[in-house]
Amino acid sequence: MTHTAPTPAFARSILDNVAQVLVGKEDVTRLALAGVLAGGHVLLEDAPGTGKTMLARALAVSLGLDFRRVQFTPDLLPGDVTGVSVYRPDTHEFRFVPGPIFTGVLLADEINRATPKTQSALLEAMAEGQVTESGVTHPLPAPFVVIATQNPVEHEGTYRLPEAQLDRFLLKLSVGYPTPEEEVRMLGRLQGEHPIGALRAVTTPAALLDAQEAVRRVFVSEPVRAYVAGLSAATRTHPLVTLGGGPRASLGLQGTAQALAWLAGRSFVTPDDVQRAAPGVLAHRLSLRIEARLQGQSAEGIVGEVLRAQPVPVEDAAHA
Repeated sequence: MTHTAPTPAFARSILDNVAQVLVGKEDVTRLALAGVLAGGHVLLEDAPGTGKTMLARALAVSLGLDFRRVQFTPDLLPGDVTGVSVYRPDTHEFRFVPGPIFTGVLLADEINRATPKTQSALLEAMAEGQVTESGVTHPLPAPFVVIATQNPVEHEGTYRLPEAQLDRFLLKLSVGYPTPEEEVRMLGRLQGEHPIGALRAVTTPAALLDAQEAVRRVFVSEPVRAYVAGLSAATRTHPLVTLGGGPRASLGLQGTAQALAWLAGRSFVTPDDVQRAAPGVLAHRLSLRIEARLQGQSAEGIVGEVLRAQPVPVEDAAHA
C-alpha cells in the first residue's frame, strides 16, 4: 500500500499561489513544479487560451526567479534569444551582450512558431546551462528553467519541434480546458484586475536549489529502478514506434518520480510516482510509424499500453 504524507510547506505555498490565477489546475501545476524540482524544462502544449502562459508566469513569480518572456515568431533569430557580440569602436573589441535567455525562467512562448534554427539555439542552454558565442562560453544563472508553450502542430504557421529539441524537455504537459464549474469561478475571479499583477514570490532561488538537492536524495529502490528502465525499453521495442525513450528518458522518469514523491512528503519513490510521471516524460519522445497514425494510435496511448503491460514491482516493506 502506498502511504502519502502532507505536501511540504514549500510546495504547498507554491501550489496555492499559482491557484490564485489558474483555477482548478493543481494536477498540471504539481507536475510542472515536479519538473522544475527535478532540474528539468517543461513544454506546455494545448489550444490557445487554456492558460499555458499564465501557468508559466505564475510559477516563475511564485518561485522568486527572474523572468523573461520571448515571443517566438518566424523572423526571430538565434541571437535574439542567446545574445550577440557587438563591436565597440572605442576599445576596438567585441563585447557580448546577453540575450533574454540569461534569466531564472525563460518563457519561450509559442516556440513552434519559430524556425528550427532558432529553436535549436536553446539546445546548449537547456542541456548544459551555458551559451557559447564566438567561441566563448557564458554560464547561465542557477537555477535556470525553460518553460515553453506551443499550439498543436495542426495549427497554421507552426513548425514541428525536432526530436533533439523535444528530448531536452523533461516533461510535455497539457493544461486542458476547465470544467464548467471551474470556468464560472474563473469568470468571477478575473472580472476585475487580473490577479497575476498582485502575485508575489513565496520562496527564493536559494530555497529552490535546496529543494532540488533534497529531491535528488529521495530513495529509489533497485526494483523501482528496474521498473523505470523497463518502461523506457518497452517503448523502444513497441511495434508501432520507430524511436522510443532513451537513457535520458529513463533519467528524466526517475527524477520526476523522485520529485513527485518529495511533493507527497515521502523520502522514497513508489511505482505510483513512476506511473504518474510516465506520460509526461515519455510520450513526446516517441516517434511513431505511419501505421500508428493510420490506426488512430497516439504516443500517449502507446505509453498507456506500456504501463499496463509492464509488471509493477512490489514495494520494499521497509519503505512501504
